[in-house]
Amino acid sequence: MMNFLLAFLIGGAICVIGQLLMDLTNLTPARIMVGFVVAGVVLGAAGVYDWFLSFAGAGASVPLLGFGNVIAGGVKKAVQEQGALGIFTGPLTAAAGGVAAAVCFGWLGALLSQARAK
Repeated sequence: MMNFLLAFLIGGAICVIGQLLMDLTNLTPARIMVGFVVAGVVLGAAGVYDWFLSFAGAGASVPLLGFGNVIAGGVKKAVQEQGALGIFTGPLTAAAGGVAAAVCFGWLGALLSQARAK
């Protein structure tokens, strides 16, 4: 039960930070999302995100910060295995499952909903 509460609180705090950035700055949502992904990459590359992930669980792995961490981890692993080519193949390999799931569920959602002009 405590794991669920902690994941909810940490994930919610990340969302609150994003909402505050949208409300209090002139940053567009796209720039904020990119900022979260880049922050996840930097924290993952520095080794800090692993501690955060073990502390917060799904609250840290699901948001965009987690996607950035997956990219950083994929690059590290692929560079160790393949050398410099891993810089390009690592992120694609590591994030392929999540991206494929997002595309498939987005497509399924589009099929099940009615599109309307605004």
